Order: sequence, then structure tokens, then C-alpha cells
Amino acid sequence: MDSVIFHIDVNSAYLSWTALERLAKGDNVDLRQVPAIVGGDMEKRHGVVLAKSGPAKKYGVRTGEPVVHAFRKCPSLLMVPPDHTLYARRSRELMTYLSDFCPDLEQVSVDECYMDYTPIAGNYLTPMSCADMIRDGIRKTLGFTVNVGISDRKVLAKMASDFRKPDLTHTLFSDEIEKKMWPLPLSSLYMCGASSVETLQKLEILTIGDLAHADLGILEAHLKSHGRLLWQYANGIDPSPVLSQPAEAKGIGNSITLSHDAVTVQEARTALLSLAESVAARLRSAGMKALTESVEIKYADFRTVSHQTTFLSPVDSDQIIYETACRLFEETWNHGPIRLLGIRTARLCPASEPVQLSLFDSRQSVVSEKQHKLDEAIDAIRKRYGKDAVVRGSLLGRREDFQKH
Repeated sequence: MDSVIFHIDVNSAYLSWTALERLAKGDNVDLRQVPAIVGGDMEKRHGVVLAKSGPAKKYGVRTGEPVVHAFRKCPSLLMVPPDHTLYARRSRELMTYLSDFCPDLEQVSVDECYMDYTPIAGNYLTPMSCADMIRDGIRKTLGFTVNVGISDRKVLAKMASDFRKPDLTHTLFSDEIEKKMWPLPLSSLYMCGASSVETLQKLEILTIGDLAHADLGILEAHLKSHGRLLWQYANGIDPSPVLSQPAEAKGIGNSITLSHDAVTVQEARTALLSLAESVAARLRSAGMKALTESVEIKYADFRTVSHQTTFLSPVDSDQIIYETACRLFEETWNHGPIRLLGIRTARLCPASEPVQLSLFDSRQSVVSEKQHKLDEAIDAIRKRYGKDAVVRGSLLGRREDFQKH
């Protein structure tokens, strides 16, 4: 049978999990049934709405907007602070429950994951019956609800799970795109943020269907590589498989929490440069090279996305890892405020291992060879005199802006 993929997404996760915890401790108000939000301190940088209840949504409260704006819309709004320890525990419970159905899970954030249904298809009458069983079991066992999107492509499964909520199963297979997805507004397309919507509307592209039929050259002229990505998603093009093992499990990576949300490409590039130097140095220190690299973006509303590529030959060069990270970032970023950036490398192999070169990667090999001695010299200086003994000009005075993990 063709590949079948589930996208499982907790309905208003932070608020639901907080509500359940408060009810378990004797609170007589169910936050899910009243106008309520999970949000940060209005006086601090995290003063945004992280999750909202259904009643709060009716007042026009939106996830990601400043808390002060939400209170203007609904003065009687109840606000509770986030509890990330609780969310991590609830997330583990969810993934443990889902792994009993199928171990082929790719967790993409604390409250959502992909599942490869294909290997377990013989155990159920239909994908819908399996998805409904999953939803019912989570509601009865764990106390909260999820939406399940079903498709033959990951991006379409993600789109399907965002259809009408809560506690529902939806399909969006490739042959359903024209009927179910193309009539939707651009804002409904995964990765199509407000800035992209504004640009596309100026081109008289108003629906996902308009975008799917748009001239790719015009899209790239206005949105660069992100225009191609949006065009691909509008046409249901997404060949990426469900990756059941995170890249960092067999790789080397690093992430940076920014002291202030990054809102420009240059700010992101500065952070990525620092990360690339760190990851490349750790690869060389371990005597390893990497065949794959991924970039992680966590937005100010704590939504996380990632994008990965494979090299033609293993690498450990600062320059190649940095340039690749910038390309992956620009293909992925939706122009929203960025809280965290990460670079991960995987599929490691010993640096001493012979590599069979092809005509297509000769330039990459030349670049690596030219920089290899310089990278090693810088590594030696930093090892002897400290990591700040050699600092690129673009990073001077910026180290304190980052918190690495």
C-alpha cells in the first residue's frame, strides 16, 4: 500500500494540561470552559499568549499576540503562567501512549508528532478507525484531546490536523488537495506567515489554489527560496519520511536561546555563525564528519520547526556548516520572531575514513581542504587560550546575547 502518515496534535496543549493539573489539585474552575489563557508576565519579553481556551477564542484572542492585547479584547480573561516541567511530563506520557500503537514516531514539538501508520496498517480496518481509536484512548486515559490528520504526505497530514477542532480526525490525501485545501486562504497553509501572505496578496494570490498554480519564477523573485517551499506545500509536495530517531541521538549539535527575539535575517545569521563554529569544532574534536545537517527554529510562541539536508561528502568545516545552515534557515523561516536557533549534524563518520568523491562535490572538497588547516589552527589557539581567544568580528560583543544548550 502507499505510505500513510498521521499527524497528531494536542488541542490547546498548554491550556488543557494546565487545566487538568489545577482540577487535580482541587480547583473548581475548568480553564477550558471559561475565557482563559496561558501567558507570561506582561512586563517581560515573554508576555504573549501561549495557549487559549475555546471561549477566549470567541473574543478574538489569538495565540502569539501580546497578553495586554488579549486583555483589551476580554477584560475578564483568566491568565495562568506556563509550567514547562508539567508540559514535558505530559508530553512524555503522550509519546509513551502512542508508542504502544506504533514505535515509528517523529516528535516535532512538545505537543505534536508524526506517526508512520503504514507498518501497522494490517492491524486496523482503516486509517480512520485507528486514528479514532487513538483519539478516544488519549481522551479516556490521559484526559485531554487531540486532532489527527491523515495523509500520504507529512505536510498534508499537518494541514489536515489543523482543520476543524477539537477532538477530530481529518484526511487530506494528495487526491483531495483540490477539493479540501486549494479553496482555503493563504494563511491556512503551513509555513505561510503574515509577511508571506501580505506579499502574495499584492501579487493577487489569495488562496492556496492560486499559489499552487502561480508562476514559480515570480514567487522566487519575491520570496526567494521560501516562495518555492510554499509552492511545493501548496501542491502537496513533501517527500520527507517519518524520522523515528532524532538526529541528535547519533550526532553533534548545539542550540542558542536568544536574549531578545531575532526578527531579521542578519540577527539569525549572527547566531547561526556562532553555532556553526561550535558544532564544527566539536566534530573536529571528536574526529568525526557529518553527512547530514538540520536547522531548528523555535518561535516566540514556542512553536518549533526544523529542516534538514544531506551532503554529497561528509563535512566538518565551519564555512560549509554555516552556509548550509543559512540556506536551511531561509527556506524554513516564516518571518516570525525567533526565540531559539539550533544546528544539528548526524550520520557521522570518522574524519580519517576515505571518501569517494564525485564530480558534483569537488568544489565542496576544495573549500574544506583550503580551510582545514586554518580551522585546526584556530581550534588549537582556543584550546590553549580559551574559546574567546579568536572571535570573528561579527561576533564581537555578542557572546552575552546567547545562551547555549
